[in-house]
Amino acid sequence: MTLLVEQKIRDRYMRMALSFAQRGTGAVSPNPRVGCVIVDESVHGGKVVSWGYHRRYGAPHAEVEALRRAGGYAKGCTLYVNLEPCSHIGKTPPCTDAIIEAGISKVVAGMKDPNPKVNGSGIGALEKAGVETVVGVLEEECRWINRGFIRSMTMGRPWVTVKAAVSVDGKMALSNGESRWISGSESRTRSHLLRAGNDAIMVGVGTILEDNPDLSVRDADGSSPVKVIVDTELKTPEDARILGSGKCVFFTGPSPDENKVGALTKKGAKVIRQKEETGAHIPMDAILSELCALGVNQLMVEGGSKLIGSLIKSGTVDEYSIFIAPKVLGLGIGFGDSLSFAHMDDTISMKNMKVRKIGDDIWFEGIPACSPDL
Repeated sequence: MTLLVEQKIRDRYMRMALSFAQRGTGAVSPNPRVGCVIVDESVHGGKVVSWGYHRRYGAPHAEVEALRRAGGYAKGCTLYVNLEPCSHIGKTPPCTDAIIEAGISKVVAGMKDPNPKVNGSGIGALEKAGVETVVGVLEEECRWINRGFIRSMTMGRPWVTVKAAVSVDGKMALSNGESRWISGSESRTRSHLLRAGNDAIMVGVGTILEDNPDLSVRDADGSSPVKVIVDTELKTPEDARILGSGKCVFFTGPSPDENKVGALTKKGAKVIRQKEETGAHIPMDAILSELCALGVNQLMVEGGSKLIGSLIKSGTVDEYSIFIAPKVLGLGIGFGDSLSFAHMDDTISMKNMKVRKIGDDIWFEGIPACSPDL
C-alpha cells in the first residue's frame, strides 16, 4: 500500500470519527467532543467493525462505547479517534486501559489531548503496552471541533464568538433601539443553529430591557444554551422572558440588591457577584474565567454594542459571525460604536474568512488575526 493510499484511508476514517464527535455538541462540555471508529484493516481498504461517541458529560467515552459495541471483534483492529485517549481516572476509568484490554493493535489519534492530566501520557501508556500509535491525522480539523475545549485547557476561558446582524452601513439597531428584524428569516434560522452549537449565550442588560429576548433555540434542532446576562445593577425585570425556561446566570456588581438577588434565585437563576468594586463594568476576563469554571467551552455573544465592544477591547474575541442585511439604517447604533483607533495599523484584521450568501443576506465568518492559535 502506497503512503498516499494509506493517508487517504486514515483521513476517511478520521472524518468518520469527527462526524460522530459532532453528535455530542451541546451535551458533553466541559469535556471535549470525541468520536471513535474501530476498523478491521486486514480487509482491503478496511472494514468498520464498530463506532461510538461521547454522548453527554459523565457518560462513557467514545472509545469505551465503541469497544463495548465491538465486543471480541475489536481484537487486532485499529481504533480511530479524534483526540488522544485519556489515561487518568475522571468521571470514568481510563480509556487506555479498555483499549489495551480489548486487544486493539493500533490507535490513530487526530491530536494530543491539551488537558495537562493527559497531554501525551495516553499515547505513552498505549505504546508501553505494545500498541502501535499514530498521532496528527487531520489535526487542524480535530483541533477546530474542540476549539472551546482547547481554550479552556490552555487559557482558562471559553472560545468566544461574537454574532451580530448588521445593516450594510454597520448598524445593529435604529437610533431608538429598534432592531427587529434586520436580517432575513434564513439568517435567523442559521443563528439558532449557531446557538445550539454553543454552551452559553451572553447578552448585556440593555438587550434584555430593549428586546426582552428568550435566547433559546427555537427554529432549529438542538439544545438551548445557558443564558448569561451581564447586569451590573440587576435591572432585569422579574418577568423577563429569559427567566421562563433554561438555565440563567447573571453577572452583577459586588453589592447588588439582595431582594432582587433572592427574586432571581427563586426563578432558578444563578447570580454571581463581582468580588471587587470595579466601577460600572465587570472585567471580561473575570466573567470568562467564571464561565469556564461552570463548564462552558464555547460562548456566543449576541450583544449589545457596549458588551461586544468590551470583549473586543479585552482581546478575548476568537471568532466573528456577522449577518449583513441589504438595508441602510442611517443614524443608528453601530456594531463598533464603542471602539476607536488612532491608526489604521491598530485596527482589527481577519483571517480564515468565509463569505456566503444566505437568503438576501451575506454571512461573514472570520477569526481576528490577533486571536491565539489553537
